Amino acid sequence: MRQNPQRRAALLDAAIEVLAREGSRGLTLRAVDAEAAVPTGTSSNYFANRAQLLVQILHRTRERLVPDPADLVGPFDTKVLLGRLLERMRRERSVHIAMLELRLEGLRRPELQAELAAFQGAELEANVDWHLEAGLPGDRKGVVLIYLAMLGLIVDDLTAPATLEAHPVEELIETMVRRLLPQESAD
Repeated sequence: MRQNPQRRAALLDAAIEVLAREGSRGLTLRAVDAEAAVPTGTSSNYFANRAQLLVQILHRTRERLVPDPADLVGPFDTKVLLGRLLERMRRERSVHIAMLELRLEGLRRPELQAELAAFQGAELEANVDWHLEAGLPGDRKGVVLIYLAMLGLIVDDLTAPATLEAHPVEELIETMVRRLLPQESAD
């Protein structure tokens, strides 16, 4: 397998675009080569098969969706952080749609499902830990609930934005934070 990291990243970025645009059925090594504008067969020098490509796409999406370090400088405000998350998802629309496609593909491929579950579970736990260590309001369960609520909001925002037209997103985020992450403990 070839090891040129820049070429690998470019191929994975092309694969993300193909996956987001064409869905899982359209994702072939040949389609990735065409999207990346490289000679046919180039992708097969970097990925042994489609299954390996899917797993590597999963990890590349994480690299592309990591927040800018400047966005993670305190003092922190949960509403602002969630607003930035939504902005990042909108900017990287194809990356998030590719992630949705990977979730669906994981239903049909147990090996991908296992990788996806481990990956997403680790991401969720890292996000919860970061939130709590940053001293933001809420407890572990509240942060998980915010994650789930934001995931639903993001999916609708990216795939069926008309669904939310009557509900200003900023107000939804503010209400989520207020209800799911109260300043005071619920003891």
